[in-house]
Amino acid sequence: MGYTNGMTTVKEIESAVTRLSQEELHRFRAWFDQFEAELWDRQIEEDIRAGKLDGLADQAISEFRAGRCTEL
Repeated sequence: MGYTNGMTTVKEIESAVTRLSQEELHRFRAWFDQFEAELWDRQIEEDIRAGKLDGLADQAISEFRAGRCTEL
């Protein structure tokens, strides 16, 4: 992780998490879920800007136009 102060290793983080109360664990889980979702969103946005999903989009449009899709 490379931090020079506070918790510096995964093992230290794991140890700290095991000491959380149920309420603290609930709050941590909610925070981590949000943190992870934001990372995912940023990665998708970067991939879109880089054109990494263009081929998949083209394929989906082609499949749709060919009538090989079903409504959800």
